[in-house]
Amino acid sequence: MSIFTEILKYTIPALIVFLTAYLLIRKFLENEQKIRKINLMMKNDQFILPVRLQAYERLVLFLERISPESLIMRVNRQGMTSKQLHTELLAVIRAEFEHNLTQQIYVSKESWEIIKNARSSLINIINKSAKSIEPDAPSIKLSQEILEEIIDKDVSPTDIAIDFIKKELKEIF
Repeated sequence: MSIFTEILKYTIPALIVFLTAYLLIRKFLENEQKIRKINLMMKNDQFILPVRLQAYERLVLFLERISPESLIMRVNRQGMTSKQLHTELLAVIRAEFEHNLTQQIYVSKESWEIIKNARSSLINIINKSAKSIEPDAPSIKLSQEILEEIIDKDVSPTDIAIDFIKKELKEIF
């Protein structure tokens, strides 16, 4: 029995030292991996943050460009009929949207949904206004109808989307 106790006297402390060293090394390596992951995320943020900011800027510019006041001023030309203006307004909105479609990669899902909703609401307002005006009427009549519809709503759909983007940007910073 004395040989067995002699073996235990050396083996048990050695196992305790081994387990302690193993646990300490494992914990150290886990912490090192976490630190590397954090550093990698910080490096990614240094590259991605400017791209995200640029995406937000482009989307705000998109919303400003399709705001009813801006859109009508840019598209309406003398001699146009309300039908021509209606068609042109929808074409410009579609082209602007398609031009900025890839920006959805860099913004939150909520922001993108708000932007799509703003575009859809604006299209609905334009279509509703166009239905109430004769197609061969002067384009100024459609312009007035669209702007009155926006005034009746108290706030433009594009303004709602811009405000949401501004709030989201404040959360990022």
